[in-house]
Amino acid sequence: MKKLTYIFVHGLSGWGSYDKTYARMPYWGMRGGDLIASLRSKGYDCYAASVAPTGSAWDRACELYAQLAGTRVDYGKAHSERFRHERFGRDFSGCPLIPEWSDDTRLVLLGHSFGGATVRLFSELLAYGDPNELALGDASELFCGGMGNRIHGLVTLAAPMNGTTAYDLFLDPDFHAESVRVPWWSRSLARMMSVGTKPRRDGRDAQDYADYDMHVDHAIEMNARIATQPGIYYFSVPCSMTAQEEDGCWRPKRGMEPLFVMRACQIGAYAGKTPKGRDLDEHWRQNDGLVNTVSAMAPSGAPSQPLQRDRIQPGIWNVFPVQAGDHMWPQGGLMKKHDVRAFYEDLLEMIGKLPETAEPRESET
Repeated sequence: MKKLTYIFVHGLSGWGSYDKTYARMPYWGMRGGDLIASLRSKGYDCYAASVAPTGSAWDRACELYAQLAGTRVDYGKAHSERFRHERFGRDFSGCPLIPEWSDDTRLVLLGHSFGGATVRLFSELLAYGDPNELALGDASELFCGGMGNRIHGLVTLAAPMNGTTAYDLFLDPDFHAESVRVPWWSRSLARMMSVGTKPRRDGRDAQDYADYDMHVDHAIEMNARIATQPGIYYFSVPCSMTAQEEDGCWRPKRGMEPLFVMRACQIGAYAGKTPKGRDLDEHWRQNDGLVNTVSAMAPSGAPSQPLQRDRIQPGIWNVFPVQAGDHMWPQGGLMKKHDVRAFYEDLLEMIGKLPETAEPRESET
């Protein structure tokens, strides 16, 4: 078994080790102590990536590749022309995230929140490339595929794999979010959170941002292009910090991050349809403050099973029991302190004991 390298990818509006903020306030272990440093002290080879805080899953996947491979970010000729932005970004050739990128590399990718979409799309591109980019020629190595065997495992943490109704509920003319009963103090905090996660529009197409990808219709469309690969071990960690009340709505439990309380109430009261007619019934109401618990279990159409530690197989999503925590629990809390070091030590130990499966997964293009 080759040495495993663990790559942690932050969520919406997050930051990583390339960002100055990380030194004084690590995204991973913000309140409970630097998680990456703690895991390294236990012998795990861990790194925290830095990707566009509000960028699309595609752009973030391209940035992740450049950091790992130690090269300049290439968003692709076809993609950049379609979405009206520069093709190339930052050059990481002098400061790669990991010491060496080669066919001997074995990655375990861990994505929190929208980091889940990032690592899943990254795994697709790494294995199969992209035919649109190849068709134009002059494609970077990422878009050629053939590197799927470099991923040993993939973990999503409170990730909206099928989108989140935190966005969709505002598009439904039959639902009036402002009429949902919420604590009076939560409204101003919710506005603060909305401002903090709103992308700064820079002229590119509106579809090239995270907020587009997280709508349910768009997330499910993305799922259709991302394969569940036979040689990768998949794990998901759904969270919930809400409880069902007599009226069928789910409301926040005591201890939820104050910033999330209003949105948790709205998600917990919503049932309806997406703009494309997909049903969002009462099963979508349980949530962690930002993401529907059911959406964090497995991508639509993908094989899945409840986690059974003695029956873990590659090519299927192994779903952890729902964790009793809000959306920021997996990274140690935002205003609330959560010590998640034991959880990750157990997770990484479990993954590290799994046998290497990799039959080479060649490009399909």
